[in-house]
Amino acid sequence: MNVNQAGSAQLRRLVWANERQAVQILKDIDVAPYGIEAMLPKMVHLNILIRRLSCKVANIIKQEMLSLGGDAAVARGSVACSIEATDVLLMGTRKQLGHFVEKVSSQPFGLNHLAANLRILLENIWTDQWMLKTSRREMVLGDRTRIMAILNVTPDSFSDGGRYGCPEAAVAAGVHLAEAGADILDIGGESSRPGAETVSTEEELRRVIPVIKALSGKVHIPLSIDTTKSVVARESLDAGAEIINDISSMRFDAGMSAVMASSGAAVVFMHMRGVPQTMQQGDLHYPSLMAEIIDFFHERLNAAQSVGIMPDRIIIDPGLGFGKSRSDNLKLLRHLAEFKALGRPILTGPSRKSFVGQSDDQGPQDRLEGTVAAVTAAIMNGSHLVRVHDVGAAKRAVAVADAVIRD
Repeated sequence: MNVNQAGSAQLRRLVWANERQAVQILKDIDVAPYGIEAMLPKMVHLNILIRRLSCKVANIIKQEMLSLGGDAAVARGSVACSIEATDVLLMGTRKQLGHFVEKVSSQPFGLNHLAANLRILLENIWTDQWMLKTSRREMVLGDRTRIMAILNVTPDSFSDGGRYGCPEAAVAAGVHLAEAGADILDIGGESSRPGAETVSTEEELRRVIPVIKALSGKVHIPLSIDTTKSVVARESLDAGAEIINDISSMRFDAGMSAVMASSGAAVVFMHMRGVPQTMQQGDLHYPSLMAEIIDFFHERLNAAQSVGIMPDRIIIDPGLGFGKSRSDNLKLLRHLAEFKALGRPILTGPSRKSFVGQSDDQGPQDRLEGTVAAVTAAIMNGSHLVRVHDVGAAKRAVAVADAVIRD
């Protein structure tokens, strides 16, 4: 083996996407197994934001992090306590933050509760796979990206409205989507496009129940019902569905939480401002986009727990295109990894939405390439499931993206 002098040695910055790749880097150097275990946490630098702490607590945190070789950024004036409160940015390796949790877990001023929450957050960040329980099976999420196929049995959906006007056509389409590689079929009987009108419970049932009943005997993948109505959810589960995709996250129908809790179905909670009829009207500005959506999911997860919906049945969807501007949607894709702190699998649905188009006059059917690009970006940034119309194209994109990031 040739040996370089220090001055002539070539330098590289190594980039890795998950812990397995970091381990392999150390193995390639031929680090001893005990050394890998010791060094792995040192390879990770994390930035954890804590909002609105008293200056006294912030100063304790900063000193503790400095003592461990890390740091904590605080506002000017916090050291002298000339301001009431400050945000705090913890900066350190995985190992340093782990030691910080241990050091402050028994300290006063609420630091023990902060340590417990930080311990959970760190565990969530480094969890690669999740077990999702539905009313009929268990699914591993994270070993590969799952594809949720869209099957709208509506006359007015923005992309495929009216395409499957009769149950027979919808069932045939569902079978085709399953054969093309869908992992889940998401069946909807009411459009949620911007400006869409609501339909009656009776009409929604008329559209979806025959399709779910027929598909439950023809395909072996899970069926999902896309609805905000508890009656539709309950009857769809009885007909063969096992996932409830509720864009309202239990906020539109007071009976939805009881159906979710008692059925054992898996559920999708989505973030949306307002209602579909008005969500894209008026001021779409967010003072802090990511903070608002993460706070929303914290509240919804707590609400679910309070009625008996277990975390291992919940998927979160940041709601691309629902009450958000084009720049908001792109920012969500770019920062999807932040949602890992919530400890639940992430679903993204960019399919054929206007923000993936190149111009305002480009119709939904012309947005395939943009959809594929958005799907790839979502996977690279942490999405566990993608919701799409074009399963074949998405499956090919998923295969490449998974090969890049999931070894």
